[in-house]
Amino acid sequence: MKTTILLLVSDPVVRSVLHETLELAGYTVIAAGDLGHAVDRLKEVKPDLLITRTYVEGLPGHDAAMYLRTKCLKMKVLIVGGLLDDDRLKFRESAQGFEVFPKPYPPSELLQKVKDVLSSPRGTFSQSSV
Repeated sequence: MKTTILLLVSDPVVRSVLHETLELAGYTVIAAGDLGHAVDRLKEVKPDLLITRTYVEGLPGHDAAMYLRTKCLKMKVLIVGGLLDDDRLKFRESAQGFEVFPKPYPPSELLQKVKDVLSSPRGTFSQSSV
């Protein structure tokens, strides 16, 4: 069975590129542009991983991830994007067991990070050195 990823990214261009990159790597990708659409998708499927950006339509990605995880408790979380060099944000993410991955990153490094997150036990935290 394929690994399923819920991709919550409000920017349509970024969402499209990430969607294509993940699908070409063999993942089943369910894309959502906002929190409401993501919640609707969770009624249909329970993904293995949520990938979201630091902010999604004015909502911190952390808050969106916390809410979505209440709907799918076993789902792992990877937050990608900027502003991840702030120590307060790193602490906030680590407290929830979310993985963080700052940009810029090439597709190969993103795919490796996805593999790492999927193979790690939920609740562990490792800050990417990229």
